[in-house]
Order: sequence, then structure tokens, then C-alpha cells
Amino acid sequence: MKKLLFLLAILIIILAISQKSRLPFNLPQGNPGQNIEKQTVVYEESVITKVVEESLPSVVTIGISTTASQNDSFELDPFNPFSPFRRVPGANKKIEQNIGSGFIISRDGLIITNKHVVSETDASYKILTNDKKKYDIVKIYRDPLNDLAILKINASGLKLGDSNNLKLGQMAIAIGTPLGEFTNTVTVGIVSGLGRGITAGSPFEGYVEKLDNVIQTDAAINPGNSGGPILNSKGQAVGVNVALAQEGQNIGFALPINIVKTLIDNFNKQGGSFERPYIGIRYKIIDRETAVLNELVEGAYVVEVLENSPAAKAGIQDEDVIIEFDGKKVKGDDDQGLTKEIAQKKIGSSVNLKIWRNGELLTKQLTLEAYNE
Repeated sequence: MKKLLFLLAILIIILAISQKSRLPFNLPQGNPGQNIEKQTVVYEESVITKVVEESLPSVVTIGISTTASQNDSFELDPFNPFSPFRRVPGANKKIEQNIGSGFIISRDGLIITNKHVVSETDASYKILTNDKKKYDIVKIYRDPLNDLAILKINASGLKLGDSNNLKLGQMAIAIGTPLGEFTNTVTVGIVSGLGRGITAGSPFEGYVEKLDNVIQTDAAINPGNSGGPILNSKGQAVGVNVALAQEGQNIGFALPINIVKTLIDNFNKQGGSFERPYIGIRYKIIDRETAVLNELVEGAYVVEVLENSPAAKAGIQDEDVIIEFDGKKVKGDDDQGLTKEIAQKKIGSSVNLKIWRNGELLTKQLTLEAYNE
């Protein structure tokens, strides 16, 4: 009996050992922490390489072709002792260079970039794709409200994500052409800030724009990255690179992709039209303090009325101050307020304006017309 119990116990031990050896996974050898760290690094690398492989064909480089006048120079004239130097007029020089980035967002060849990348209306622009093909840009639409532009070529698609669901610390992958030279450069970082308000541009160049609700990232961004995408780990575009902090390191900014979605929706609703409503004035916002000091009122001070514009037809004059636009007060602390209100209206809509003119309040009605650049 004792021998039987002993043999039964040995059998149970053997069965237990055999079951343990059938675990559905292999136990790590050596230091478990090192293996976990190695697996994490490999996973991150595979995510990045997969995103880049899938997205790179949609990222483009934008080049400019323009003519610049060189300054006059002086050269020695040995045959004229009374005036040994003679002026040589500067020649016109053709400039062709890569200046920015963008990405294809539709199969019919719509490309998103920054407005400041294609700001020169007298220049011509070209698109260089990842496979070294060049395309002429058929049309450019510059968003009046944001630093965004839609370019049209004849070429297909990047998936758009949702910038409302961004979280601090999530992966951010930037692709572009930094310095206009190093095409298809990939940098990786994280979303390091949300809802930032910045002033982009240079006051010395006459270009300054206030941007609200932008995404901050520490993925390396340089001049030339402008207009390129910020991607998440799913390969979805969640932002458009727009600016970098000159005085800091690894501080870049991108416009949320949901702004792009709205822009594309409006573009498609207009049947692929580049038209937008306008009233035809150049204006300067007067804040409350300036209004008090100059015996004016707060609002939009009309600097110039364009000829044959809706404003001209409605009888608006230079030096008028628009204080209300279709029932909404024009605030002196919002430089883009009037522009935004106009852009939200439909072409052909009639709007009422309250005007301050030489101490007198007037009401004007105008019909918004289409503006084409």
C-alpha cells in the first residue's frame, strides 16, 4: 500500500512538471527589465517606420520660381580719369528653390500647406513628390482666416485624424523639407502642449499673424517644414506645421487638423470653387483706448474702399468706422473679428452695417460678392 501511494505521488509530480513546461509563452532569460525595455524600443521603431512608409508618398516639397532684381554695382573705368567708377545696372535673376512642404489630402490632387509658403502672388510654384515627379500647381486658394492654403495639382491621399482627441505626451511624427534642402526628413517627438496662442511671422518683414489654439510639439521643425504634416502613431495627420520658436529649442507649432477639415468642407461645398465673400475695404481695428484718445469710436476704421466693390456700391467711404456688422459689434480687441464674420457669410447675402461718420451714426446695407485672387 505504501509503495502504491509513493508511486502515485511521483506520478502527480511528473504530471505537474509536464503541465508547467506547456506554458503558452517563453519566460524571459536574464534580466526581465532589459527584455521589456528592448521590446518597447523595437515596438516604437516599428510604429515609426510603418507610419513613414505609408505616409511618405503623400508628403510633398513645394518649390518657387520667381525673378529678383539684383542691386546696381560699380566697376572701375580706367579710360575715364575724371569719373573712374561707373554704375552697372543690376540684372534680373531667376530664382528657383524649394521653400516649404505640404501633403496630399484627396485623390484628385488637393494639397494642404501654409499660406505664407505660397504668399507671393506673382511667383509660380511647383510640387515635387517623394518619387521625384514634378507637377505644376493649377490653382492656389489662400484661406483668409488661417495660415493655410489649398493647392490643386493632378495627382492621392493621406488619412486625416482628429485633433480634438489629442493628448499631451502622445507621439508626434513630422515629415517635411527643412531648410528647403533636405527632402523627406523625418523627426519624432511628442505633443508637448495644446491650445497655445502664438504670434507667427516677423515684424521686420511686415508679416505678423496671431494664431490661436495651435499644437506644440518637440519634434524638430525648421524653416522649410512649414505646411508639412504632424502624424500620430496611426499614420493620421493631426496637424500642419506652421511655426517654430526662434529663441528656444525643440519648440514647434502646428495648426490642428480639424481646421483643415473645415476648410476642405467649405471648399467642397462650393463645388471646388476658390471664391469667398468680401466687402471690399482695407481697414484697421481701433481699440477703445485709441478711440478715446482720437475722439473716434471703437471698431473697424476704413483706410480704403476698393473701386466697384460691395462697400463702394453701399456708399461706405474712407475714414468711416464700422461699429456693427450684421448685428454683431466689431470689437477693438479682435483684429480678425470682422474678417471672420465676413467669411462665415454666403456669397450673395445681404448684411446691415452700422457706420460712424463724423459723429453721426448711419446704417448701410450691402450685398456680399465673390472675391477671386
